[in-house]
Amino acid sequence: MDTIAGLPAHPLFVHLAVVAIPLTAVLAILASVWPAARRRLGWFTPAVAVVAMAITPLTTSAGEALEKQVPRSETLHLHTELGDQMLYWVAALFVLVVLAWAMYDDTIARRVPAAASVRSHRWLRVALAVATIVVALGALVMVVRVGHSGARSVWLG
Repeated sequence: MDTIAGLPAHPLFVHLAVVAIPLTAVLAILASVWPAARRRLGWFTPAVAVVAMAITPLTTSAGEALEKQVPRSETLHLHTELGDQMLYWVAALFVLVVLAWAMYDDTIARRVPAAASVRSHRWLRVALAVATIVVALGALVMVVRVGHSGARSVWLG
């Protein structure tokens, strides 16, 4: 999908990505450090993570199509390199969010004995929380870096 209504799809998809990825990161951090928030958020955090996971490859694919239509520059090259790395951060965040949700959701824990047994080990809960926070912060940093390089490539060439 290169265009939507005759417009390049990349800048349109970017708007969803810059909402979904940071929102997933913030919700994941909240759920990692605040049990009451985790209980209230429930399925919402993994749902937002699904959106982030779906929109990221669409955005990069549309960006690669757009890249072929605009003049090449060093700033554009940096933007595309960083954009390609974004998928790894979002995928890791998605996996961690789903694991945490499965571990703490009582319905899933009753059906998947491994989820309940993992929850009973404090060090695994702490490791999952730390990994989630690190990856969420990394994803936030990457959104800023990719966005900044994209803006530079548009405005400074």
